Amino acid sequence: MHELALHILDMVQNCLDAGASEVVLEIVEDQADDVLLIRVSDNGRGMTAEQVAQVRSPFYTSRTTRRVGLGVPLIDMTTAQCGGHLKIESRPGKGTVMEACYRLSHIDRPPLGDMAGTLKTLLIGSQDVDFTYRHTVDGRQFALSSRELQEALAGVPFYDPEVWEWLSGYLRENFCRLYGGATE
Repeated sequence: MHELALHILDMVQNCLDAGASEVVLEIVEDQADDVLLIRVSDNGRGMTAEQVAQVRSPFYTSRTTRRVGLGVPLIDMTTAQCGGHLKIESRPGKGTVMEACYRLSHIDRPPLGDMAGTLKTLLIGSQDVDFTYRHTVDGRQFALSSRELQEALAGVPFYDPEVWEWLSGYLRENFCRLYGGATE
């Protein structure tokens, strides 16, 4: 995958496939510590210790439609190639926390990618899920809660054209602030 945003989509899809009703996505970019951390946690069905031990193998998947699962093995490989690690903690019935850590300055680290587009996709694709996003860049933070947005929209769905347009501007403005740029 050329962008980490694509790994993030896969990680969140795993949460949804596990029946999660709550998903938290946290991203921390810290130049002083040379760290890029991506953490996805959910309240889905979780995994046994045996499943956690197997999930890094491309020949392990819980899906019945195919025999391989490449998402976790690929992110495991990219973290290792970039001076980082992949940590997975899970308990049956309690959910899973997956943490991908990269050396921020590593020359082979894929770019984060289009997080605004990724967030819009996640919001539209998981309207029944309480989705929380927190992104910190060198101490500046942007946070978003799908529940709070849905309450403010009073039932108007995220895919409504006016909401989509507003959401695009809202995300663009907040990512610009997050990265220390001027807003329009």
